[in-house]
Amino acid sequence: MGFSLLPKATPCILFLALLFCTCFTSTDAYDPLDPNGNITIKWDIISWTPDGYVAVVTMNNFQQYRHIASPGWSMGWTWAKKEVIWSMMGGQTTEQGDCSKFKGGIPHCCKKDPTVVDLLPGTPYNQQIANCCKGGVLSSWAQDPTNAVSSFQVSVGRAGTTNKTVKVPKNFTLKAPGPGYTCGPAKIVAPTKFITSDKRRVTQALMTWNVTCTYSQFLAQKTPSCCVSLSSFYNDTLVPCPTCACGCQSNSSRSGTCVDPDTPHLASVVAGSGKNNFSPLVQCTRHMCPVRIHWHVKLNYKEYWRVKVTITNFNYRMNYSEWNMVVQHPNFDNLTQLFSFNYKSLTPYGSINDTAMLWGVKFYNDFLNQAGPNGNVQSELLFRKDKATFTFDKGWAFPRRVYFNGDNCVMPPPDSYPWLPNAGARQEVSLFSLVIASLVALVFYAHA
Repeated sequence: MGFSLLPKATPCILFLALLFCTCFTSTDAYDPLDPNGNITIKWDIISWTPDGYVAVVTMNNFQQYRHIASPGWSMGWTWAKKEVIWSMMGGQTTEQGDCSKFKGGIPHCCKKDPTVVDLLPGTPYNQQIANCCKGGVLSSWAQDPTNAVSSFQVSVGRAGTTNKTVKVPKNFTLKAPGPGYTCGPAKIVAPTKFITSDKRRVTQALMTWNVTCTYSQFLAQKTPSCCVSLSSFYNDTLVPCPTCACGCQSNSSRSGTCVDPDTPHLASVVAGSGKNNFSPLVQCTRHMCPVRIHWHVKLNYKEYWRVKVTITNFNYRMNYSEWNMVVQHPNFDNLTQLFSFNYKSLTPYGSINDTAMLWGVKFYNDFLNQAGPNGNVQSELLFRKDKATFTFDKGWAFPRRVYFNGDNCVMPPPDSYPWLPNAGARQEVSLFSLVIASLVALVFYAHA
């Protein structure tokens, strides 16, 4: 029924609506706030063996704000020939496979398509290598670059023993721990060079290939995982997260299950819901999102203005360790002070400094508890006013875009933002807004 408006729309509106719909529905992994972000898997053959080679596999997370939390990553591939894994350090395969053909030494894994996971902290030293044994947890590049790398060593048999006879594996997969990442084919590159500890000698790998994996939020989950609500000191209106932003209570196929916080014996209900289930078990709300971010314009000074940000966890199954949030707002070029959060400026558009990454202070509020009385963290931001651009009019004080743990959060519609009291009656919704709203609704249910 909403398309009855389309024949009356101008060509410009139709073009913009189509462009919006195309961008919104794309499953491409491109992230406009982190255009070069990816996870790169690098294989370095460091020595030959009688029937194959020994390689160090290194995973670098070059994503600015998207990390891999517990229970961690798992990496898979398909061998090009009949290779086996004789032994590993710093990692292990989840299954050994059928090794009945081997009469002597039994390989670590004989599967055609092995899956490798990281070892846990506390692994004996003789089974470790550098950058291993973190339980698969991988920090984001901007948040903690020293822990944004993970490695394991693998001894491969029944493979080639020269650069010409070795065949690179195929069909790489990366789960973190669920879907979302798509990996390209392995590409042979220039051998990696290594500098000795005394920095007086440079050695290099015998052969190196890279695999690039990129993230798509649409592949990771059918529904969004967070939403944004707004309020201000100059208007009593509290703009909630959009209804059904992450699913609807009445549609179990979209939202899964939710729990009423007033349910008797709440703890036993949550405990019996399945500990190994990674799908959210959220508190019953109108928005049904696991996480809500509230942006409150708190105070106005002569030369400054202050914002309070609150992150609330509605997910009973998930504690968010090393969480982060990315906010886009034009006044971040004049951020003066930040309370109880860490801050890093992101400049995806070169000289335009309008994007900030925020995360908790270690051992203080870097751990967001599961849903409940302690399931929130908050901070305040103090901005200096730029007389050329600053205004409270037309929702300027509210963020343009918000991410939580790398996922784009659902924003309220712009025409619902708190307006200044003297702004007068709001104008009626334009034809363009109606067209966009209809297309967003169609896209939302198309991705169900």
